[in-house]
Amino acid sequence: MSSLPSAADREQMSLRTPAAGDLARTAAQVAGDLLTATTPVRLTDVVPMPEQVRPEPADDHQLAADTVIQVSSGTAALAVAEHLAALLRPATGYPLPVTGTADLETDSSIVLALTEDDTLGAEGYRLAVTRAVVRITAATPAGLFHGVQTLRQLLPPAIESRTPVAGRWVLPGGSIVDRPRYPYRGAMLDVARHFFPVADVLRVIDHLARYKLNRLHLHLTDDQGWRIAVPGWPRLTTVGAATEVGDGPGGYYTTADYQRIVTYAAARHITVVPEIDLPGHTNAALVAYGELAPDGATPPPYTGTEVGFSYVDPTSERTYEFIADVLGEVAANTPGPYLHIGGDEAFKVKGATYTGFVERVQRIVADTGKSTVGWHQIAPAAHTEGRILQWWGTNGDDPATAEAVRRGARLILSPGNHAYLDMKYAPDTPLGHDWAGLIDVHRAYDWDPGSHVADVPAEAILGVEAPLWTESVTSLPEIEFMLFPRLPAIAELGWSPQSTHSWAGFRERLAGHGPRWAAAGITYHSSPEIPWPAAPAETTAPATTSPAGVPTTPATGPATTPSPSVATTPATDPVAESTPIPTQRTSETAIDPV
Repeated sequence: MSSLPSAADREQMSLRTPAAGDLARTAAQVAGDLLTATTPVRLTDVVPMPEQVRPEPADDHQLAADTVIQVSSGTAALAVAEHLAALLRPATGYPLPVTGTADLETDSSIVLALTEDDTLGAEGYRLAVTRAVVRITAATPAGLFHGVQTLRQLLPPAIESRTPVAGRWVLPGGSIVDRPRYPYRGAMLDVARHFFPVADVLRVIDHLARYKLNRLHLHLTDDQGWRIAVPGWPRLTTVGAATEVGDGPGGYYTTADYQRIVTYAAARHITVVPEIDLPGHTNAALVAYGELAPDGATPPPYTGTEVGFSYVDPTSERTYEFIADVLGEVAANTPGPYLHIGGDEAFKVKGATYTGFVERVQRIVADTGKSTVGWHQIAPAAHTEGRILQWWGTNGDDPATAEAVRRGARLILSPGNHAYLDMKYAPDTPLGHDWAGLIDVHRAYDWDPGSHVADVPAEAILGVEAPLWTESVTSLPEIEFMLFPRLPAIAELGWSPQSTHSWAGFRERLAGHGPRWAAAGITYHSSPEIPWPAAPAETTAPATTSPAGVPTTPATGPATTPSPSVATTPATDPVAESTPIPTQRTSETAIDPV
């Protein structure tokens, strides 16, 4: 009798023999089981809180060395898939190839697919995690991108590492349906009081994307410095950009720099909102071009922090030629729909002169094809189509703003005593101000945009924005210290349904993000309000301080870092191959690619 297997035996053996992919997954599972267990991430741990969450604990999905990212056809969707791969490759060490075959799901795949599901809106998504497949669907690439940020949070915190980490990469099973409450969810970075090079701005963009914020407002001009090049007005940068608070060297963005920022933001579905502050906050412009001053006299440079003393001449035609040139240039390089004209604290331009100035500038903005955004002090001026007021008050009773809304304006809410991230956390915070009060994490979270301003209907609220003024902020670690952990609080108010808002729940979810920030090299304030997980003794770094005295490692909880250390941008990044930054000040900070 032959000892060779029969055809039937061979068929049975082929059915029992695992494929290479199965062997790889089994090996990874066994290896992972030998590693020290970590606290598993739950489907309900996401920040901002999703609209609907349905956990299925039996459906946990483990990434493996043979995991493939499959994507529906289309350049925009493919870019989101490549972004996801760039997020996951460094820590996992997995190749995670991206293929355009979303219709052919295979085991151990992550599928990103565009659908015609109008119920998700312009930014919503669905995420389904099963043992075999992870699937994100959305009607737009922006929705897919937000779904990717949720997937990122569902993996262990070590996924933020820029170097390989031994571990099990498990996603909790279940499904999420999610879409934003407001279409405008942003943060503002003041680059005028202190200048920050392009690399720092790109890092801030990544922070916004992490929490589904979709607007970056850049405060480009103020008394202390002018930060954007304008052809035909060269002294704005050769003279007006040479100062900042505290007599630092200043700096500015060339047209190429600004376009790089805009492009990088757009790849992360973030719109840049540029601000040219008028008619006040203009000393730097007047130093460069004294002819714009009311008396035609060039003032001295200013590096202090007082406000309200400077203004361009509202009666001079030369002023409006200047404004038209500046806003025209900025609009030409800004694909987004907004131009912010400032309008606050113009204490020396009063009454009809002020409103007449604002109305004329609004017409200049309209001529560029953009919509006007201005601080809420522009409310008395006549309404123009699409006008948006950014409200930064501390008292919700504001009849002038309510009247502007009745005439057609919409509001971005940035209440100074809740959303201004340059306010101190506590009396002993080494950075920031307290004119609007102290803003701890609870205060940043504990308000409702839909009902905050009296006599303004909920449908008039376009969204929320968290401004960071930088009179006392001089470096990227200090920016991060003031942003985190309050920025996620504002992000949740802008994204999540009001019905999900709960301080008790938010603080518990936020606590799990401390280890993520530590792994990503993000400096943050270890607020005592948040129950941060205890760091293992062997990984807790000694407390240090930045040059401004900012503590960069909490006394308890996960360690932070005094200087972000991240990998350079991989080739898959949409702006990785751009030219070196020709800024007047450079930064040693590398760019977080994701």
